[in-house]
This record gives sequence, structure tokens and C-alpha cells, in this order.
Amino acid sequence: MQKKSAAPRPTIAVLALAFTASAILLGVAPTDDLRGLLVNRVTEGRKAVGIIVGLVDSSGRRIVAEGATAPGGTAVPDGKTVYEIGSITKVFTSLILADMIEKGEVHGEEPITKYLPPGTKVPSRNGREINLIDLSTHDSGLPRLPDNMKPADPLNPYADYGPDRLYAFLAGYTLPRDPGVKYEYSNLGVGLLGHVLSLRAGTTFERLIRERICIPLGMEDTGMTLTDSQKARLAVGSGPDLKPVKNWDMDVLAGAGALRSTVDDMMKFLAAAMDITDTPLGPAFRRMLHTRRPTGTPDLDIAMGWHISTKFGSGIVWHNGGTGGYRSFAGFDPGRKAGVVVLCNTAFGVDDVGLHALDARYEAARFSAPRERRAVAVDPELLETCVGEYEIGPGVVMSITRAGGHLYERVAGQAQFEIFPESPTEFFLKSADIQITFVKDAKGRATGLVIHQNGFDRTARKIK
Repeated sequence: MQKKSAAPRPTIAVLALAFTASAILLGVAPTDDLRGLLVNRVTEGRKAVGIIVGLVDSSGRRIVAEGATAPGGTAVPDGKTVYEIGSITKVFTSLILADMIEKGEVHGEEPITKYLPPGTKVPSRNGREINLIDLSTHDSGLPRLPDNMKPADPLNPYADYGPDRLYAFLAGYTLPRDPGVKYEYSNLGVGLLGHVLSLRAGTTFERLIRERICIPLGMEDTGMTLTDSQKARLAVGSGPDLKPVKNWDMDVLAGAGALRSTVDDMMKFLAAAMDITDTPLGPAFRRMLHTRRPTGTPDLDIAMGWHISTKFGSGIVWHNGGTGGYRSFAGFDPGRKAGVVVLCNTAFGVDDVGLHALDARYEAARFSAPRERRAVAVDPELLETCVGEYEIGPGVVMSITRAGGHLYERVAGQAQFEIFPESPTEFFLKSADIQITFVKDAKGRATGLVIHQNGFDRTARKIK
């Protein structure tokens, strides 16, 4: 699951209808520019199998799409095509919290221990307990992921992480700081929030989302378990090599990223969030934005579930998502009441497309076709100097291992990929247009690495 753009998160993938006058009606990037971006990513740059964009404002809803719903397919995605939306689920989870607060069912400052099974140990610090709002705003002190995730299937990493493992992690974890002090994006934290709210409601997370959000908003194609009709409309997820990958399933951390949805449904969600449509959830949507805390990143705040980018003074409210074979973005400008959702069935980021659609001052990258790269022979002893663990983001570690004359990289919870040398320090993936440069000291020992992907360079220090 993903959260980046204004607050970059590692996006390394091994780690997810023509319309007119939209530029005038929405104040977005010109239509031809938006369609050109999709064509560039799908056809010219060969970065994605398919992408669909939904635009919504007070004048109506429009869709632009490019590519296919499956690798090698010819069916173009439409408003009813189903995608995994990953971490956009977190907005739904926080909306449930806001609605429960509005209805007096919970109080945001209540410690989460109040709703967990008796005897459940939850870490606290200096007498400060983790409360519901802390989980929603990512400043609980909990890490991005628990360290006891040992998936039976690394390609479906959350499927077998249940309550027992979650409680065991909480019982043994020591908070590095007081809750409520510092933002640190946490799949664990919001997944835990979804679990706590489900216990409070006496139901499952899936049923809670359906009854409290999907039914009131008329979102018939949003949920976790798909009907036969929805399965038939599910876009096939793909990795950076544009080949099919497994779908993700989630257990106790469902609140962090388990939902599937469509562009049509997500436009309904955004219309409700912007008060374009009058729904029972209006007060809860408004409450979400009343809570606002700094993230420590310039021009970026965190609300309940949503992030708020203020780079150009427009205050864009957004969240993104990523699973093994999908990427997503949903955002809106409250002032202009213009919203955008972008869904992609490839593990390739679309945040810049979404932000650019809302405000053309946010640049969107364009790509050339990947150039052919050739591997060279490298002394295994030189490969050994690259072995270790590298921190590519808060709580996100890439492990570099060696087997004979081969190097491999792996990000926790994701698949392992071989990286091929172009030189003793320059490596590349064959499965994606990603390169890795190792930074070495005077003695030839790696001290860090640089990931080159999507036109950006990300530096990571060696920690072990």
C-alpha cells in the first residue's frame, strides 16, 4: 500500500471516455494533456497496462481511459471496472471513525484499549496511551508495519496476519516516542484502527464499511469480497514487467488497504466528500478535515485519513494506494469542489497524474521506452560488499543478498528480484525500469544505495 507524492514514500515496484470542456469546468490540466499523459504511460513509455481517470465537479462526472483491463487484453477500462484501491481504504476507515464520533458512539481521544479484548496489552509511553485519533493521523508511535509479519505467501503478504499476531506484536513493542508527537505513516496503525472500530460496532470491517458508507452513498461495487459479476469486471493486476500478479487479501489489518472499488463508485465518494451531493455522511466528512496536524514535510499536513497538500496554496486533499498489482489516487480541491480519481492495474505510481489533473502546476512525468541494458560479469567478492540492509524510508528496509555470482533485492512483505550488474556499482532489474547504484567508501564497502525509478532518485543508507 502506498502514500507518496508530496510526502514521498518508496515506490520501488518490487516492494501499488472522451470528454469535452473539462479544463474549463474543473480547472484541471487541459483534456488533451491528460489524455496524452495516459497514452505516454501505457503506449509510449510501456509503464502500465491500463489507467482510468474519473473527474467530478458540480457540473457532472467524466471519464478518460487508456490501455486494457488485463495484460495482453483489448478491453478498455470503464467506470464499472473493479480495482484494488489499497491505502485509499484508510480514508474509509477514518470516515467510519468520524461518523462514530458524530453519533456519540466513540470519542476520538479515548484510548484504544477501551475497545480491545480484556487483557490486551497496548504500548504506552510516559502515561500517554494511544487513542483513536492518533491512529487516524499516523502519530501513534507505531511503525509502518509490525515486525512479526511472516507471510506464508510473500506475494499476498497480509492474508495470514490475524488478530493473534497483532496482539502479540502490540504486547512486545516499545514506543520510540509519546503518542501524538510525531507523524509516521503506518499501515499497522490504521489497520489496527479498523479492527478496533469493528469490535466497537460488533461486526466485521467489511460489513461495517458496507453498512455505514457504501449503502448510504450508493457504492454498489466497493468492498472486500467480490460477487461473480464483480470478479468478471476485475482488472487483472500486473507488476512493473506488465505481467499478471496475485491479488492481495487482508485479515486483521483490512482497514489499511483491503478495499476494491470502481471509478464510478469513487466519484460518488468524492462527490459526497466535497458536499456536491447531500448524504448522511456529510458531517463526518467535514469532521475529517477539522482535525489537522503537521507531518514534518513542507507543504503537507495530515487530517483524519486524508493528506492535505498546500504547495500552491490550493489545499488539495488526497490519498493514494498501492498493492502488488495496482496503484490508485483520489483527491479533491475543496475550494473549487473538483475531484479526481485515478486507478491503474499496474504497480506504477499515478499520484502525479492525479495532482496534475487537479492543478496543472503539479508536474506529471513523461517517459520514453526503457532502453535495453546488458549485464556484465562482476567478481563475487565485489558483489559481497553490497550485501546488507538499506533503509529506503521510515520503517521500510530493502535487503540485498548474494547467492554465488548473483545479487538479489527484497523489500519486506514483497517478492525477491535479482538485480543484474552493469558495473561493480551499477545494477538493474530486468522486470522493471529500475536501477540501483551502490555508494561505496574508500575501502570499497557499500555505505548506501540510490534507487533510480520513474525519473526520480532516492537515496538509502546502509543500516546493517
